[in-house]
Amino acid sequence: MDFVVELSGSFACLSAFMKSWSLFASATALVALLAGGCSTLDERQREWIFQPSDRSWGNSEAMSQGMDDVWIDFKSSLTGEPARLHGLWLGGAPESADTPVLLYLHGARYNVAGSAPRMRRMHELGFSVLAIDYRGFGKSSKGLPSEDSAREDARAAWAWLAARHPKQPRYIFGHSLGGAIGIDLASRVNDESGTIVESTFTSIADVASSFKWGWLPFGPFITQRFEAISKVKDIGAPLLVVHGAADSLINPTLGRKLYDAATVPKMFVLVEGGSHHNANSIGQAQYRAALSQLFRMKEPPTETATGGATPTQAAPAAPLPAPAPSETTALRPNHLPGQAI
Repeated sequence: MDFVVELSGSFACLSAFMKSWSLFASATALVALLAGGCSTLDERQREWIFQPSDRSWGNSEAMSQGMDDVWIDFKSSLTGEPARLHGLWLGGAPESADTPVLLYLHGARYNVAGSAPRMRRMHELGFSVLAIDYRGFGKSSKGLPSEDSAREDARAAWAWLAARHPKQPRYIFGHSLGGAIGIDLASRVNDESGTIVESTFTSIADVASSFKWGWLPFGPFITQRFEAISKVKDIGAPLLVVHGAADSLINPTLGRKLYDAATVPKMFVLVEGGSHHNANSIGQAQYRAALSQLFRMKEPPTETATGGATPTQAAPAAPLPAPAPSETTALRPNHLPGQAI
């Protein structure tokens, strides 16, 4: 989730500005900014958080070869204008009514083709996968995305999936920023079989507070809040929260707090050595075990685990009690090894 790097740099600049001026001068400047530039402040945050583009990460676009293009047309209630989403479908026709389908919601910066490797890994775990680009990304309608528009896009994609696969169990998956969008979607629908979030946070304000300059009072100025922590209590199906222990962008404690706030059957999986970007890869065996335990998914008969995963460190599904925080030492910030790749 490269928006964290951008957000950190942007707020760090504001931090330096505030330190270099008197309190009165800083307050005056901020009042002037809010009085005459709220629109600019909002637009800048949307740019920092989403970083919309038509780029894919590394050689990931090559891994999208063979996937089917999907086009989702709807009228936006936000703009009153027609909107179009581009997506990728992997999996062909479901083999039976038991074959699960997955709506994949990606994070910031890269287009849907950039998620092709993770899509393929989820397909190996037994899902047919629909991944979409929000408006402003890739081949979807142009424009600067916002929290509201991304939510609307997710709902449109979910409606498309439900209309075409009404008999299949349907799951929501979100990576990083997409996890917050996915939790919002899960809180608004009642036909999902489960929700999976990876490398996700509680809120943008909490992400900002986790930085070394997080003591600064930025909260009131955040317009794109992504308050997943307040939405997760409203979801009605089981929740799987996955986080890399070595995630240097989103602290694993935020993923754990998100898990703690959920009231449905749930599981928290901590992937040792997993970064913000590769927990899905090296934690494939842990994913497989969690899907079987929490969602009662059957293991695909021809698939084997990929990557060097370690034994699952997970809080058991409710109603069994979760382990005490002291038992999960890798969650403590001073025990987080490595850095994101």
